Amino acid sequence: MDFGIAMFPTDYSIGPAELAIAAEERGFGSLWFPEHSHIPLSRKSPWPGGSELPKHYYDVMDPLVSLGAAAAVTETIRLCTGICLVIQRDPIQLAKEVATLDQISNGRVILGVGGGWNEEEMADHGTAFDSRFRLMAERIAAMKTVWTETKPEFHGEFVNFDAMMAWPKPVQKPHPPVIVGGGFPYGAKRAIEYGDGWMPLGGRGWDPLETMQRFRQMAAEADRDPDSLGVTIFGYDDANGSIQNYQDAGVERTVFVLPSTSREEALPLLDKYAALIS
Repeated sequence: MDFGIAMFPTDYSIGPAELAIAAEERGFGSLWFPEHSHIPLSRKSPWPGGSELPKHYYDVMDPLVSLGAAAAVTETIRLCTGICLVIQRDPIQLAKEVATLDQISNGRVILGVGGGWNEEEMADHGTAFDSRFRLMAERIAAMKTVWTETKPEFHGEFVNFDAMMAWPKPVQKPHPPVIVGGGFPYGAKRAIEYGDGWMPLGGRGWDPLETMQRFRQMAAEADRDPDSLGVTIFGYDDANGSIQNYQDAGVERTVFVLPSTSREEALPLLDKYAALIS
């Protein structure tokens, strides 16, 4: 089982490059950065994690730029978005950004994606809340076309472009893994439909053993090979038992979440999590 580290990088936290170096040195296999382009002050949409939205949601840096800094100072750690709000990004430009990051990192990108929860934020990008998951599926399909075809073109409900040239192509073939975030059963269904894996959020009553079995059954019923769809638990929850329980359940990757804090506070936490996996 792989172990990862996630954090909201900000201008007051340990820097993305320094965190990447420290995580790689301690044996972590992946580094995950989330995104919010902005937080509208109306605050109409409730935060799924509770009542008060934490400050780092307002302050988080761009994940792809941050991962580019991490790529420049590391050699092996996977560089991951957790999650990338595809519904708020132009798919042609995002395809280029991801392919560029995959090139400069020599094929270390994992694209974690999700539909988001902040209706006002996505509205500022011209995205309708009710159709966001259809939009996400179509933009991902369009990006796969850009990544894998010499003269890609795409015509859909939301995305339309004629044949074009778009380079670079990713190092990973056919493309970087697309890991779909979300709960059970709807997030799991989207992962089975068009993802290379599923990423549920831990700490919210998620039973890995029970849900993994149901996820695999759903995949088989949809004619997807369950063994080809890895599960990444985002946010380790020891209420579900030990890390060994996760491994026994067949979880592919467990991601520990660090607070957006200084290097003096972040590095001891890294050491604590490294001790759990050693």
